Amino acid sequence: MTRPLARLPGAPARLFPRHGVTCPYCFASVAPQRILFRCRGQAGRRQGCAPVLDERLAAYTGSTAGASLPPVFAAPGRKGRADCPECGVPTGNRACPECHNPLPSAYCDSPGRIVALVGAKNAGKSTYIAVLLHELMNRVGTELDASLVACDDRTIERYKRDFARPLLEERRLLPTTASAATGPREPLVYLLTRTRAGRFRQGRFARPRNDSLALVLFDTAGEDLRSREATDLHLRYLEAADAIIFLVDPLELPGARAGIADTVPEPRGAGDDGDEPLDIIARVTDALRQRHGTRPGEPLPVPVAVALTKIDALRPDLLRQSALRRSRSGAGVLDLDDRDAVDEQVRALLHEWQAGRLDTYLGQQYAEHALFGLSALGGVPEDGRVGAGGVRPHRAEDPLLWLLYRFGMLDGVRPGGS
Repeated sequence: MTRPLARLPGAPARLFPRHGVTCPYCFASVAPQRILFRCRGQAGRRQGCAPVLDERLAAYTGSTAGASLPPVFAAPGRKGRADCPECGVPTGNRACPECHNPLPSAYCDSPGRIVALVGAKNAGKSTYIAVLLHELMNRVGTELDASLVACDDRTIERYKRDFARPLLEERRLLPTTASAATGPREPLVYLLTRTRAGRFRQGRFARPRNDSLALVLFDTAGEDLRSREATDLHLRYLEAADAIIFLVDPLELPGARAGIADTVPEPRGAGDDGDEPLDIIARVTDALRQRHGTRPGEPLPVPVAVALTKIDALRPDLLRQSALRRSRSGAGVLDLDDRDAVDEQVRALLHEWQAGRLDTYLGQQYAEHALFGLSALGGVPEDGRVGAGGVRPHRAEDPLLWLLYRFGMLDGVRPGGS
């Protein structure tokens, strides 16, 4: 059973406008005039305010360590700067009025989009984030004429410590994501900037322009989605998400075993933790409906990318003539013909594996969803380590490229002329 990928007519739809800035830490929606400033404090010969305990920040982090900082204050702040009312030192450091976490200037000044990454325990969310960001910083970034830069020091440190160093340098598999119940989520906040060629208008080419988009990436532990109560308590970011990437491990789909290579072992604890993909997606859908106030049956406007991970584990004969085996053209655009072919192939696999209700549910609940197949590692790991060939991702960037197309940052073409 196949059907063409649903497309909205005309240019890709830009998402609903924001009326403020969504804090990437506590997810409060903040009007620009409510954003606080934090004094730059004392440094060298500069006279500034002494550090004081920021009780709101300490409450957010659950610790007073690192919460003694120069004070925050409210001010109009022309062009993102304001003078501290106590010491008179100008500052451009901004903070959320609710949790007092820093709001990076790049995030405040660009149309930030929160992309929530959701999946069951064995779907490989942390591995996927590590590989996706590495690809955007290197091969895919070069292809798109784009730069990906961390917006804050916490993002830089967390990416190196928790993602890049263990997986890409030491070639160790990443541990399962810790539950949000053990502490606050730490987002990864990046500014993606693309240089777009000028279009030919009125007899001349316009100047190239830079388009920027702040991306907030979150991963969530599978156990945080087992009940609606846990979702409401720990995962408020779902309600603030502008787009969702669902990762589905095909090894967790009961009907998929016939399509898995014989050398691939059964996943540990498969089916024991209540992390059925459809159950998780249904809980996320409920959270999104609360945010948008949509009625049951009314399609949600949030674009949803659903990706089968670990397609390297599928039987070679299953992929021989498959669109999933091909690589992208790498032309800096979204090939819509290829996108449709991959979508149809994944849909056919889901129906073959008696998992077609997943696709049916998404079509009923969302105005637009797209299906993907990818491999973050490019091979089956061995004894807790990356395979002998190293990390060789295959089409890991596809879901985000489709979202960039939906956000209006990436052009779509049909090479076949259809």
